[in-house]
Amino acid sequence: MALMMGSGLSNQAGASVAALAFPVLGPVGVVAVRQWVAAVVLLSIARPRLRAFSAAQWRPVLGLAAVFAIMNLTLYTAIDRIGLGLAVTLEFLGPLTVALAGSRRRIDLFCALAAAAGVVVLTRPQPSTDYLGIGLALLAAVCWGLYILLNRTVGERLPGARGSAAAAAVSGLLYLPVGATALWLHEPTAGALLCALAAGVLSSAVPFLSDLLALRRVPARFFGIFMSVNPVFAALIGLLVLGEHLHAASWLAIAVIVTANAVAVGTAGNLSLKKAA
Repeated sequence: MALMMGSGLSNQAGASVAALAFPVLGPVGVVAVRQWVAAVVLLSIARPRLRAFSAAQWRPVLGLAAVFAIMNLTLYTAIDRIGLGLAVTLEFLGPLTVALAGSRRRIDLFCALAAAAGVVVLTRPQPSTDYLGIGLALLAAVCWGLYILLNRTVGERLPGARGSAAAAAVSGLLYLPVGATALWLHEPTAGALLCALAAGVLSSAVPFLSDLLALRRVPARFFGIFMSVNPVFAALIGLLVLGEHLHAASWLAIAVIVTANAVAVGTAGNLSLKKAA
C-alpha cells in the first residue's frame, strides 16, 4: 500500500511541477525532457543487458515503451488544456476499467461503481468544456489501463527494474527528434528545465519503480481500484500549486472516491488475513 500511495503522490506532484514549465517549453518539450530523465535514472539503477533479452521479453517491453510515450504526451497536453484535476480524473477511468474487468467480488464492483459515479460528477459538462482536452485525457486513460497490464507482464518476465528501464530507454529514443524540435522552437529557460527535470524524476522514475514492485505483490484489479487516490492528489496539488479551484460538488465526488477506495482496500486486507489464518 505504501508503494502505491507514494507512486500516486509523486506522480501528481511531478505533473503539477511540469505544468509550471508548459508556458515556456510546451507539453511536448516537457514530456521529452521527462522521458530522457526517466531513461537515464532507470538505466543507471537497473543496468539491463538489452542484448540478452529474448523475443518474449522484448514484446511487452516495446509495448510498454509505446504506452509511456503516448500516455505522457496525451496527459500533459490535456493538463495544459483542461487542468490537472480534471485531466487526471479522466485518466483514472483506465485503472477503473481494469478494476471492473477483473472484479469477482461484489464489494469490489460496488466500490468501483461508486468511484465511477464520483468521476462522472467531477467531469460534468460545462458551457466552456474543452472536448479535445477531454478526448486526450480519455486516450491517456486507455494507455494507463494498458500500462497496468503490461507493467505486470514485464515484471513477470524480467526480474528487478530491467524491463521498465528498457522501456524507458526505448521511449526516450523515440522522443529524441520530437524533443529536439520542440526545444528548438521553444527556447528553454533554466527554471523551465529544472521543472521538466523534476517532473522526470517525480512522475516517471519514482512511479515506474514503485508500480513495478507493487504489481508484483497485488492483483492488477486491486491496483486499479487503489489508484482512485490519484484524482484526490491531483485536485489537492492543483489547488495548492496551480491555484485550480473546485466546486463543492467536485469535493463531494472526491470524498466518494476516497471512501470507495478505503472500503476496497480494507475489505481486501481482511480477505488476505483470512486466507493466511
